[in-house]
Amino acid sequence: MKPLLVEIITYAPTQYYQCRSCEFIMDQAEIAGVKSFHTDTLETSMPAELLAEYRSLAAWLLRAARHYQGRVVFKVVDAASVEGIYKAVRYRVRALPAILLAGKARPLGLDFQQAEVWIEQTLACAVGG
Repeated sequence: MKPLLVEIITYAPTQYYQCRSCEFIMDQAEIAGVKSFHTDTLETSMPAELLAEYRSLAAWLLRAARHYQGRVVFKVVDAASVEGIYKAVRYRVRALPAILLAGKARPLGLDFQQAEVWIEQTLACAVGG
């Protein structure tokens, strides 16, 4: 069975990196200021309450990905990106974070239990239908 795609539209922190090789070398060489730059940009790229919401969402996504063991694939879409704006308009998203599931958008907020109910229902329909 093909995995179920679950998309989450939310504001995501912006991070700027060099190429992978350069980041690896700078990390291994412990070049002064590189780690603090990344930490600072992560912490200042969005308001504290949005960052806390994002961290809560990320923790749930990690738990959910382990729970569903490949039956569900999660994709986080930054609401401020072109894709995020397009999907928010297309699916008439009015509140963030929102979950896109089986062609429908629903407000998610921090009600992850409700999201799991929706996911389970969609998986059951896919198996039964």
